[in-house]
Amino acid sequence: MATKTAEGAGTETGAQHDEAVAETAVTEEAPEQQETGEETAAAESGRASGVGQGAGAVVSAALGLVSLNGGWVGTVASARAQLMGQLKTSSQAGVAQQIKAVYGDAWHATALWAGLFAVAALVVGVAVLARPAFGAPGRPQAPWIKSVAWGGVALGVVGLLLAALKYSDALLGLPSAG
Repeated sequence: MATKTAEGAGTETGAQHDEAVAETAVTEEAPEQQETGEETAAAESGRASGVGQGAGAVVSAALGLVSLNGGWVGTVASARAQLMGQLKTSSQAGVAQQIKAVYGDAWHATALWAGLFAVAALVVGVAVLARPAFGAPGRPQAPWIKSVAWGGVALGVVGLLLAALKYSDALLGLPSAG
């Protein structure tokens, strides 16, 4: 009987030991699960910031394209300047004054708005490119974001150059009336 009791006690001790090991395993797995949850939240926030940077890069490229073609706002500003020039210029004004008031001011309004869109493209593109320097270290920016942002910056530079040339009449200046 002593043997059975010793075996029974040994079995109980073994069962208690197994339960203790199982509890330890559960306790050890819980921090890992918590870390995984924290890593998942960090990864989701990293993806969210990547989405914002990608959107900023696309916006920069779109603004650069608008700076090249003038856009709707530039067209409306040009039409308004042309109408104002027609209203302010009398029929007795000289041809040079009429050309400047009707067409020159409209051309300059288009150039001004194109320049504003170009500056906006530059600012947004540079902000997207500079963002990783102020973000979390060790998180590289996706290559496509860099490419699109650089494209937006390049379009902004070209748009700003063309706008300056149009506004100064160096590019397609007004015809002389004399």
